[in-house]
Amino acid sequence: MCSKAILQEDANPLLRCLPAPALQQTCSGLCVADQPRRAKRCTDEKLRVLLLGGSGFVSGSIARTALAQGHQVTIVTRGIKPLPQGVSALCADRTIPGSLEAALAASKDEFDLVVDCIGYQASDARQDLALFAKRCRHLVFISSDFVFAPEKRQFPQPESNTFFLTDNSYGANKRRCELEFIHSTADFAHWSILRPCHIYGPGSRLGCLPEHGRDPDLIERIRTGNPLRLVGGGKFLQQPIFVDDLAHLALSCPFSPCSARQIYHCAGPDVVESVTYYQILAELLGCSLNVEEIPVLDYLREHPEQKSFLCHRIYDLKKIRMDCLQVPSTPLHTGLRIHLESLLHHSF
Repeated sequence: MCSKAILQEDANPLLRCLPAPALQQTCSGLCVADQPRRAKRCTDEKLRVLLLGGSGFVSGSIARTALAQGHQVTIVTRGIKPLPQGVSALCADRTIPGSLEAALAASKDEFDLVVDCIGYQASDARQDLALFAKRCRHLVFISSDFVFAPEKRQFPQPESNTFFLTDNSYGANKRRCELEFIHSTADFAHWSILRPCHIYGPGSRLGCLPEHGRDPDLIERIRTGNPLRLVGGGKFLQQPIFVDDLAHLALSCPFSPCSARQIYHCAGPDVVESVTYYQILAELLGCSLNVEEIPVLDYLREHPEQKSFLCHRIYDLKKIRMDCLQVPSTPLHTGLRIHLESLLHHSF
């Protein structure tokens, strides 16, 4: 049971959630076993869940998973897409000043868990803190592993890395969102930030590397034997996470006191070369894979905005395990089979 937590982003993961006496013993030089802290988890509790962006790829999976677990789900929607069956809705557009505030004021609802799947600017994170610090038990913000400066990565990449993008890219703006939480003076500590790497699964397109990332024609290219043009021949290491695993992880955060004010890298169980992702798809389709290598430096000169894709993206999941959260476990081959079958039988 975590009675006192170390809240710094780069705190030693073995010390973050130990009770005060254990912290004192550890600092005195006693050995701490590398075992999960057995935080109390009332996993049978039914949550009131609010999703910002509940009809999208990630948020839609969280909504379906939460409903399957018996939770009560409300989504914030602009009313453009059909609602997932079984959810309630708050009609609002967070990009319109006052819209989300008005919808929440009218509902007067409070929530056990809020998950922000559509926070892209620092102002979105500030809005989360202002609106939900006093009306939710725990808030999960979906960030990205693109927050890191690619040339400064480590292998595996630790949560405590201090080299982040500072330009105006997607990843840099996600980092600015993170900083709003980290430096907030609001009286609200129960938030967690998740940094997923490549997310795949039903509801998205296939492909994890340029020039075939989220490629709507990927299945047909493989079937017809057309060469896939992959930067560096697809030799960059990746650790894709199945979308349902990310959903289970997000929904487990309120049940672990250790997750308060913590940031987690979210990756799948398999570390593979990017080309392996495409080889698995070809195998599932009963085809051979034809790859044409694009020189890395040539591609970067023409597409500097793609630099975050062109690096090894591998992570240690120990922090998730140690904090008694739901560890991603879907093998890449299994997840890609499910993803492929969804595309062969449905359109979206």
